[in-house]
Amino acid sequence: MIQKLKPFIPLIVIVSIILLFTAGMQFSFGETWHDAMRFFMAFFFLIFGFFKVINIKGFAAAYRTYDLIAQRSLWYAYAYPFFELALGFAYLFNLYPFITNVATFILMSISAVGVLMELSKGKEITCACLGVVFKIPMTWVTLAEDLLMAGMALAMILTRR
Repeated sequence: MIQKLKPFIPLIVIVSIILLFTAGMQFSFGETWHDAMRFFMAFFFLIFGFFKVINIKGFAAAYRTYDLIAQRSLWYAYAYPFFELALGFAYLFNLYPFITNVATFILMSISAVGVLMELSKGKEITCACLGVVFKIPMTWVTLAEDLLMAGMALAMILTRR
């Protein structure tokens, strides 16, 4: 069991840190469950985007192996980490919440479709979710991560204040 979890330790640690940051922000500034989701998404996109930028060339190459748009556009593969960083700042500062949530829903839904297609092929490839700093295999966890982010964005779209 421990051996199966070993490749996911960086992801577990980073998500734990995101949850701690989210709890701290929610305790200090949050009033609603929208705030908690917004803080989680802010830290998720900022941290994950940062890891992608560390080795952007490696990220772009890895991302092109499974993302539907990146397979057709090298520009998109290089731009994607900056989209995540922009979304992270937009969530952190609550900028244009409706547009931010719609963009997140679209981006993460497209990503989820690409991940699902690759998982259904049964190929073993590296997930580019944390760039290529860590070698994390693409599994159903990757799909769950994309669907969670898309689902939170959709929930915030449907329950706008």
